[in-house]
Amino acid sequence: MQVFEDWNQKVKTTFNETSTEAVLTVMEAGKLLGLSKDHMKLYVEKNRLTKVPISRSVHRYLLLKSEIEHIAQTNKVTK
Repeated sequence: MQVFEDWNQKVKTTFNETSTEAVLTVMEAGKLLGLSKDHMKLYVEKNRLTKVPISRSVHRYLLLKSEIEHIAQTNKVTK
């Protein structure tokens, strides 16, 4: 039986294999920051984070792992 792979995960895997910059899905980034997927999307817009566009998709994007990890580290220090 074929195992289902989320489309966002498949795109992320392909991108990470061909790029020097690691990325995360919106959901993964939200988990690192303790936010839901919807709240993470609002956070991205409010803080103007770098969006890595996914070709053939207007509303989907990936986020830079280094940027999210930096925010997570900063949040740990300020808490």
